[in-house]
Amino acid sequence: MIIKISISDLKKGHFVVDIVEQHGTYNLTRAGHIKNDVVINNLKAKGVVSLLIDTTKTIDDALSVPIPELHKQSGPVILEVTKAKKLFNEAKKLQQQVFLDVKYGRTIDIGPIIDATKQTIAAIFKNPDALVCVINIRNKNEYLLEHSVSVSVLMTVFARFLKMDRKIIQQLAIGAFLHDVGKIKIPDQILNKAGKLTAEEYRLIQQHVNYSIDIIKAIPKISPLSLEVAAVHHERLDGSGYPFNLKQTDISNYGAMIAICDVFDALTADRCYKDSYSHIKAFSILRELAFQGKLMPRLVDLFIKCLGVYPVGTLVELNSHRLAIVESRNQDDPINPKVRCFYSIEKQRYIMAKDINLAKEADFIIRGVKAKEFNLDMNRIIEFLLLEG
Repeated sequence: MIIKISISDLKKGHFVVDIVEQHGTYNLTRAGHIKNDVVINNLKAKGVVSLLIDTTKTIDDALSVPIPELHKQSGPVILEVTKAKKLFNEAKKLQQQVFLDVKYGRTIDIGPIIDATKQTIAAIFKNPDALVCVINIRNKNEYLLEHSVSVSVLMTVFARFLKMDRKIIQQLAIGAFLHDVGKIKIPDQILNKAGKLTAEEYRLIQQHVNYSIDIIKAIPKISPLSLEVAAVHHERLDGSGYPFNLKQTDISNYGAMIAICDVFDALTADRCYKDSYSHIKAFSILRELAFQGKLMPRLVDLFIKCLGVYPVGTLVELNSHRLAIVESRNQDDPINPKVRCFYSIEKQRYIMAKDINLAKEADFIIRGVKAKEFNLDMNRIIEFLLLEG
């Protein structure tokens, strides 16, 4: 189990996953075991306050683990990714058309959006992992388009996990798909500004929600629930959100859900002016926001359980010095998913793809990684794995 502990509780043999809070700017280069008190004292000296540790990997001595014997298995998620990617790209094109309609003063046609979300819902009910995997293959120059589609996908996956009615799920998916449509009225130089926003620029950014509300209200046959989730995606339980400063008693579970999905996707997506966070780091930030009273703690925990500690489609570094892609979760052992190895870190080259169920092998995950850390491209990785079958 991954838990948060204070630096004062850190012991020799603990397996540190990530830093949660600190007074400095120290970056943990990789997850690993605490081998001696010197390491603990160094972390304290660098201002580390709290950390995430994996309690299942706590040992008396940080010994190396031998590379396990691997056995070939099928990889259904990878085989579904091509279909999911096509669906995602079609949704992006529709999103672009919606923005153009708003830009030129045309009424948005709800019909194609209904059709697109129905297809997405059908795909997610068949295999929720494939579209989640595609979310990890992003173009930082298309953040606005991809963010809206991704939040709609995440909202659908989350609602399905919570066993909500399919008609409700579709209304949530439509609202999420349209939640940022008002950003088309915000100047690009403000949306994509690399530095800190001025008070006036931040005020203008906040206006996008009001613009979205007005645009969505004008769509014939739009449901009140779709409008609601779009209207409250920046509201926070403590009243610090915008545009209405709503508090917990005024925010439904649907509104709390889209706030989580919106924040998570914003944290884990590359943008033209900032790099993304790892999923582990994003989860810790969600939990911190819940602790601060901004997000609903119960729903944050359920969201993390829904996606898994290591979400499908994410890259991980194994103790055996290989990279692997997460293919499916182990419900009984969430920190040891089923993965497909494809790259040797030591040799810096692709290797024959092999599947491992980490719950049954000696190898284990060191940390979640990003393709660019190894000068790799996610599209190329997926193509390679598809060729491997």
